[in-house]
Amino acid sequence: MTDEIFKNRTILVVDDEERMARFIRLNLEQDGFNVVEAYRGMQAMQVLRTEMPDVVILDVMMPDIDGFEVLKMIREISSVPVIMLTAKGEEEDRVHGLELGADDYVTKPFSPRELVSRVRAVIRRSDSTGFSAHEVIQVDDRLKIDFGRREVWVDGKLVKLRPTEYRLLYHLVQNAGWVLTYDQLLSKVWGYEYRDEPHYVRLYINYLRQKLEKDPANPQYILTERGVGYRFVDYQRKQPADLSGTQIKF
Repeated sequence: MTDEIFKNRTILVVDDEERMARFIRLNLEQDGFNVVEAYRGMQAMQVLRTEMPDVVILDVMMPDIDGFEVLKMIREISSVPVIMLTAKGEEEDRVHGLELGADDYVTKPFSPRELVSRVRAVIRRSDSTGFSAHEVIQVDDRLKIDFGRREVWVDGKLVKLRPTEYRLLYHLVQNAGWVLTYDQLLSKVWGYEYRDEPHYVRLYINYLRQKLEKDPANPQYILTERGVGYRFVDYQRKQPADLSGTQIKF
């Protein structure tokens, strides 16, 4: 059964192995997605501009330009969700892709249901409408957040966040002063199926700190509770929260 938010969605599949591209296309089409294919990096960029897909599935290994270089070019012009396809056991490739701005990865070989699940998950994250339409949060003199407009201002300048970064910041700020565990953040931001992927949280916390903190190595907004998770500073109290008997107030 296809949910409303997945109707008429276009997926760009980029893989130089045409048999693999067709395999992915057939499985996505069975789930109700529209699919376009590209077999080279530059061809993928042309299709991206003409088709404006909702998700890109991008293989790392390609003959003309590798997937990492294609991802860099995509991120220069678009925030479209990108799922990288990596070889089994190549953890370095997976981490590198996430650091360059990929939203997710799937390791070959993979099951069709796993891939469809990941596509649905990134669409849900990018389409989240759970932000307050009116509340503007003034954290302090240098940081202002307007989730309704999807705007974050640091030192009077607008800072661009990707959809997953917005979702992560939203849950941290809405629970300011309270510790959110890795499992809670994974479930709320990425989905239950990501409960065994704690490195997503660490990478995206790092992204947010790079964009929001005056000194990312000594954060003042997003604080680490070692071995547990993270909490956003309790900006309303203007002092550290008493964490004894901590509860989460989603």
